[in-house]
Amino acid sequence: MSDFVYLSGRLVPSDEAAVSVFDAGFSHGAGLFETLRAYNGRIMSLADHIERLNHSASALEIPVALDVEQIRDAADQLLEANDLREARLRLTVTPGNVPRPGEDPAEDRAPTVLLVAEQVRPYPPELYQSGMRVCICPFRQNPHDPLAGHKTLGYLPRLLAMKDAAAKRCHEALWFTTDNRLAEGSVSNVFIVRDGTVLTPPTNTPVLPGTVRKRILELASANGIGFSETAIDIEALLAASEVFLTGSVLEVMAVTAIERHTVGSGAPGELTGKFADWYRGSVREQCAGE
Repeated sequence: MSDFVYLSGRLVPSDEAAVSVFDAGFSHGAGLFETLRAYNGRIMSLADHIERLNHSASALEIPVALDVEQIRDAADQLLEANDLREARLRLTVTPGNVPRPGEDPAEDRAPTVLLVAEQVRPYPPELYQSGMRVCICPFRQNPHDPLAGHKTLGYLPRLLAMKDAAAKRCHEALWFTTDNRLAEGSVSNVFIVRDGTVLTPPTNTPVLPGTVRKRILELASANGIGFSETAIDIEALLAASEVFLTGSVLEVMAVTAIERHTVGSGAPGELTGKFADWYRGSVREQCAGE
């Protein structure tokens, strides 16, 4: 457990940190979060994470606007206080307290900003060598849900999907929309390879615009790999020669089985391996030590 957390502007011993019972995140699930990854004490793609959070806050009318350098400074303080270099951080923001009876609803309220860091627990190395087995989520993503495509505190459906996946001896659950289009994993973005071209669902599916997802598309362009953000149905998914997932802690992970279906040869594919190597190169470039 971390010794300190960053709470609304200051470092606080973790066993003394407290949030009001009237906080909108606690009472209404009104809030957003980001999962950050620190390498060598530096946060990967922090500006992209803050841009995404601020975009979601604006779209969902959550009165929070974070400054990248302020969060970078908070993260630096937090990592140093907890003596961490390789870490997983969670940034949580809410609008603060819900107006109580008799209070002016229009009154400005201080948002709650919480940053927690812990030693990263990477996925087992053997998974990167053999690939993951995933299942099809029994739930559906509704394109008309105003929360779809945003990383909100309403995360219980994703946790239930992951619990269902574990019961099926799978590592992740792939979500489809109510109109049967592939969306994303419970905690990841999804890519498939077809005829040498990389395909991924467009953000207006809707899916979370992942920071690693964004980097993969940049790497595809930089390395002359054809790619397209396009609708993918179950037939296209099962016909793919390669499938891989991306996420801040996950990085790039091959999928070699979808329930009883074997993907490609049943081993991580060539392009998946290249993207994994290219992404790790990006990490080294952005998060190199002093």
